[in-house]
Amino acid sequence: MKVLIVGNGGREHALAWKIAQSSRVDQVFVAPGNAGTALEGAKVSNVTISATDIAGLVKFASTEKIGLTVIGPEAPLALGVVDAFQDMKLKVFGPTQAAAQLESSKVFCKNLLRQADVPTGDYQVFREADDAMRFIKARFPNEGDRAPVVVKADGLASGKGVVVCKTREDALEAVERIARRREFGTAGNQMIIEERLEGQEASVLAITDGRTIVPLPACQDHKPAFDGDRGPNTGGMGAYCPTPIVDDSMMAWIEEHILVPTVHAMKRNRKPFSGVLYAGLMLTQSGPKVLEYNCRFGDPECQPLIMRLKSDLVDLLEATVDGRLDQIDPPVWDERPSLCVVVASQGYPGDYTKNQIVTGLDAAAQIEDVKVFHAGTKLSGDQVLTDGGRVLGVTAIGSSVSAAKLQAYTAVQKVRWPGSWCRKDISDKALQYVEKKQKEG
Repeated sequence: MKVLIVGNGGREHALAWKIAQSSRVDQVFVAPGNAGTALEGAKVSNVTISATDIAGLVKFASTEKIGLTVIGPEAPLALGVVDAFQDMKLKVFGPTQAAAQLESSKVFCKNLLRQADVPTGDYQVFREADDAMRFIKARFPNEGDRAPVVVKADGLASGKGVVVCKTREDALEAVERIARRREFGTAGNQMIIEERLEGQEASVLAITDGRTIVPLPACQDHKPAFDGDRGPNTGGMGAYCPTPIVDDSMMAWIEEHILVPTVHAMKRNRKPFSGVLYAGLMLTQSGPKVLEYNCRFGDPECQPLIMRLKSDLVDLLEATVDGRLDQIDPPVWDERPSLCVVVASQGYPGDYTKNQIVTGLDAAAQIEDVKVFHAGTKLSGDQVLTDGGRVLGVTAIGSSVSAAKLQAYTAVQKVRWPGSWCRKDISDKALQYVEKKQKEG
């Protein structure tokens, strides 16, 4: 069969790499793809169609007789790409536009969580900057007051429309940026001010056909730009899988109290959810609470997850589309942990320079148990150039988290371009957690 993957990031490179390994797949197209997918091998090729060119994607899938299309990023989902494919009776993996509101509208998501009695932080919704500012000033009346809140733009903002605040001034500035200066465009038409939850974050992804839920091993992402979780929020600077902070009993609790009620609530609201349901969780002292939902594989969580998957991914995705997840064997995972380190352009998540020559990719590829997934790259002749903020996702698997970390960072040291940088502490939380547990035990 032929498979089409929509998107151009590290997630899409990982999906293409894994799907190309399936004995059932003859050819993988990636629209528009990146330098990594272009260089992946004879089975994989790029198609110059934008991820948001829905008519172009549908036409290509029809003409090429694509057997399965997999939607990677959130933007085409929010635009209704799945609905367009379904209208043409084409098999497509991902939620409909109505179901994708779980990610494309934070207001929709929070209201649904409240309706389904899923644990999440308290929140208020605002349309006007003045109303939001009055709320903040009433709650935190004095200048310099601590204000443990998070201000979120309602719509999609590439992971950057979330401002974690410490003081009253932080919160007022966040409202100014979202609702007055419109830094995130129409995403700021509505906003949420919610309580800031404390604890460690975890990402729990599940594949569901709307009836059956298949939870995947829990991951831990690293959203802040710099070591020690400092600096501005990003799309994710690295992730590892599995995370020891989510044990089997907690995973069972998350499935029962978070995933199942959400899927049921979507069905009751006549917006049945099919695809990847990604719960971004805060593990608070009173238990896991939902920070947000995404409606697709996370990036970078997809990379370490895919690195550990031993089953045929196509079987899992196709069973989801066909509504028969309950009829296939659960996925099989490599017992070894995996880790992804994002190497970024200087200035990210702010302004950055493109078209820098990337060197050392061949040397990095020689390191055992390492795969370099491309995110923001493009080809120019035989040279790989930077084409985004997050450029590479250097991913490794190892006998332990520390072994995977060593392999990943050994490979990171091989790749270079002017101003390239990364966080140096991806997975340290896991090592600290295991150390603490050993001392307690």
